Amino acid sequence: MADFPSKVTTETSSPHSQSSQQGGNSLQGLAANFTTRMDMSFIRSIPAILMIVEIVLGLLQWALIAGAPYTLLPAYGWVMFVAVTLWILTTILFFMILFDGRQKLTFIPWPLAVMVYFAGATVLYLTAFLANAASVQPFYFTVFYGQMAAAAFFGAVVTVAYWASAFFSYLAWKGDGGNAATNTVPT
Repeated sequence: MADFPSKVTTETSSPHSQSSQQGGNSLQGLAANFTTRMDMSFIRSIPAILMIVEIVLGLLQWALIAGAPYTLLPAYGWVMFVAVTLWILTTILFFMILFDGRQKLTFIPWPLAVMVYFAGATVLYLTAFLANAASVQPFYFTVFYGQMAAAAFFGAVVTVAYWASAFFSYLAWKGDGGNAATNTVPT
């Protein structure tokens, strides 16, 4: 017991590493702590393909509406809000899943959160699609009729893609066990 203090060291870092981090090379230490890992199997999955379809066609839909005088009809304001907001959120979610953000944010029940997101997005996009389709009138804006009709078509396709994503995320949620109690109870 007398030799115990001689075996214990209280030094947490070498003096050389302290001087290098205090100097101008502090970004190297930051880069060592930040590691990214791409989930390449996710890109080849059906949910990823659906998310890419939602991102690309959602962008196309709101770009078509933004190119027309959408401020003249109040319904297009709702369509733009839903399309742009869900486009941004879906893009963020896609990159979070792609770069394995689920492993870094373990306190979020990911299967349930993704299912709720896609179910809500489906309902919102359905209302936006219906508002878009109901507002397309051939004699009101004859120059932009084709543009608004194409936006309504892409809105319908994106709505179906969000529904399919909600369905597959429901299957993933149910397949994952959804309920924490079922995973902890011995059988």
